Amino acid sequence: MSGFLSVNIEKSVIGRLAVAGQKFEILVDPNKAMDFKSGKNVSVDDVLAYPIIYKDVKTTEAVPEHDLQKAFGTIDVYKIAEKILKEGEIQLTTEQRREMVEQKKNQIVALISKRGINPQTNTPHPEQRILNAMDKVGVNIDPFIDAELQMEKIVNSIKPLIPLKFQNVVLQVKIPPQFAGRSFQVLKSAGKVVQEQWLNDGSLQVSVQMFAGVMDEFVQKVSNMTHGNFESKIIKREDA
Repeated sequence: MSGFLSVNIEKSVIGRLAVAGQKFEILVDPNKAMDFKSGKNVSVDDVLAYPIIYKDVKTTEAVPEHDLQKAFGTIDVYKIAEKILKEGEIQLTTEQRREMVEQKKNQIVALISKRGINPQTNTPHPEQRILNAMDKVGVNIDPFIDAELQMEKIVNSIKPLIPLKFQNVVLQVKIPPQFAGRSFQVLKSAGKVVQEQWLNDGSLQVSVQMFAGVMDEFVQKVSNMTHGNFESKIIKREDA
């Protein structure tokens, strides 16, 4: 394999995994390594700078084959590198870490905006308001932890600054016959369809459970699709 030729050595970083107290390191392209780690379709040999498993990259000392066999059950460098990439740590550049933190922060902001509402107005908070509150309290974002798993901690930290409530609604929508067929996928994509009924005149009546924060956006989509020719009403609200 020749993937190592495509890696810029000067910009490469260390991937590291400890097995039974022993350290195993590889030299990798930071961006491709994180793409691989996040499940993107990237070949291991495109990630590695060199097809070598090191005891310590800084000393360039390679791990003996018998130690590789003992720790991993194989001496195949690419299989071992795959395990290190999936289970180990990737040393990020400062710029890469900053970009990943920013991306994760934006994911969390979007989740809060879509799922949460201002209980004083029953409308979603603008994303910028949530972002400002997060910046003001100085939340810590972990670029390696799923946005969903970090959301509760962050919501608790910003609640003193902005009122937040997480609520589901069940919205009943009636679509006239000329738009019914093409609209069904849009209706289903908004949340969980709890009731579906084709009426005698060919209209489609659907009740969809969704996050309250996405309701306005959803209604606007339906309005655009039907040129405003539809009916909708909230038939249930419940805390999420």
